[in-house]
Amino acid sequence: MNKPELLAPAGNLEKLKTAINFGADAVYLGGSKLNLRAFADNFGNDELKEGIEFAHNRGKKVYVTLNVFPHNEDLEGLEEYLTELYNLKVDAVIVSDPGIIMTAREVVPNLELHLSTQANNVNYKSAIFWHKQGIKRIVLARELSLEQIKEIRSKLPESCELEAFVHGSMCMSYSGRCLLSNYMTGRDANRGECAQPCRYKYYLMEEKRPGEYFQVIEDDKGTYIMNSKDLCMIEHIPELVHSGITSFKIEGRMKSSFYVASVVKAYRQAIDAYFENMDGYKFNEKWIENLGMSSHREFHTGFYFGEKNKQVYGSSSYIRTHDIVGVVKSYDKENGIATVEQRNKIFENDTVEILRPIGDNFQVAIEDLTNMDGDKIESTPIAQMIYKFKTDIVLQEDDLIIKAKEDK
Repeated sequence: MNKPELLAPAGNLEKLKTAINFGADAVYLGGSKLNLRAFADNFGNDELKEGIEFAHNRGKKVYVTLNVFPHNEDLEGLEEYLTELYNLKVDAVIVSDPGIIMTAREVVPNLELHLSTQANNVNYKSAIFWHKQGIKRIVLARELSLEQIKEIRSKLPESCELEAFVHGSMCMSYSGRCLLSNYMTGRDANRGECAQPCRYKYYLMEEKRPGEYFQVIEDDKGTYIMNSKDLCMIEHIPELVHSGITSFKIEGRMKSSFYVASVVKAYRQAIDAYFENMDGYKFNEKWIENLGMSSHREFHTGFYFGEKNKQVYGSSSYIRTHDIVGVVKSYDKENGIATVEQRNKIFENDTVEILRPIGDNFQVAIEDLTNMDGDKIESTPIAQMIYKFKTDIVLQEDDLIIKAKEDK
């Protein structure tokens, strides 16, 4: 049984490096065109080249999303863009539109193609059809159970890979094919500009009683009738492995580096632990605890086990217990001084935690806080400022410094 690939989101170059450093086997990202995260940082060609070199030097892969449903004007320059991606040596492109697929087969026939979940593939015959069109991997629709995935796997040739989301935000619409954003705000969700109106707070009005609004009350905060929980399958690694999924995909190109690091690390540890000792495998509660530190909504197992309640009718607000406050840039062992780039404000004498790829989190006290000139400071209020503090605990470059949120 092959160990599945762990595939992580990379909203920018920093997140790409974070994902790989914390254990991802591959990352997926948006380039300059035709991807469904128009408001992410995305990658220009220079950044993409640097990211690909960083990944390939560590034996990892980079997939680029071209998964919009393009209108005619969106196709301008498609051939040149595909050629650029091929020359940059991306490992695959993720596609959903037959026109883009056809063009890719004509222009860059040796470029590997993965079918986006946007194509909502829910049966084995569709998977076979796409495989015959040159698709190497099917990113399955999220509306499938583990039993259905097993059946699809059993009817496909070994040359056809399967990828499935195992963690992150879920869309209330079928495989993300939603028109609400377009209708309500003019921002096309299927061209990368979703305004997430499913997260809005709604009231009900009967058509013959204009102006009379009836709140659909679930509790004192109202109700969010289309607001989905977050998918989380960390407690079900054995079931996922035995379903035949080739690649475990994490959602979240718009999420923070802290999110990427904590989620990738948890799934890396869980997958590795299972393959080290399948018979004696035990779930570690620290994995789910660490997942809860970064921003998320209430967790759920989605459609995997056929449960009826897929949505959450409570609140659209996020849950998180910790914030990222800094990234270690260097550590002076002789003097015991860490140099850090700020991400959120901290204060002298704060107690923080260190998140790194290997090992459990551990605590460090912030002492002798100074700016780069060596001047004593009480806090770090300036975004991305470089600061220093003293600690006898040896820190490493790219360690993430996180801090528990204060109860209000």
